[in-house]
Amino acid sequence: DELVAFLQKVASEAPEVPFYYYHIPPLTGVKIRVEELLDGIKAQIPTFQGVKFSDTDLLDLAQCINKNETGEFEFLYGVDEQLLGALAVGANGAVGSTYNYLGRQTNLMLQAFAKADLALAQKYQFLTGEFLNFVIKLGFGVAQTKAVMTFVSGIPMGPPRLPLVDASREFIAKAKAKLDSIVWPDGD
Repeated sequence: DELVAFLQKVASEAPEVPFYYYHIPPLTGVKIRVEELLDGIKAQIPTFQGVKFSDTDLLDLAQCINKNETGEFEFLYGVDEQLLGALAVGANGAVGSTYNYLGRQTNLMLQAFAKADLALAQKYQFLTGEFLNFVIKLGFGVAQTKAVMTFVSGIPMGPPRLPLVDASREFIAKAKAKLDSIVWPDGD
């Protein structure tokens, strides 16, 4: 009830704009069953359009999608390393940070999934996971994400806001070497 009251206040500030709930328990500390949030939400927040679901609980996501028989809501998945699993249970799309530097590979995974080529889709998901697993072990936060985006795109992303500090040269060298070592199915 407290969450719905808060969301009503936020949504009321832009009453003509579609409203999405951003479900990201690791950052907000709000661990709810989104499936339960959906019950009667449209009556309480008429502009409610869907959820950016950034939780690893695919059971909850699947139950949300199952409840959404009419297709009234959209469910965008935000745990990049599990996108294929979310698509399999019916996610409508994705919003994630890795798409800033692995966007082409993710689009190829989405195309493979749409063509029911699960083996190819899995290969892209596994290779994305291989890179993410590697950089997570090195310590992967905002500064490191900006560094990867910079060396992939060639566009300087600038430093992170203080008190964060730039990614180390060691991180950049190791991350770049790892990404360069990955052989993607499309040959890139």
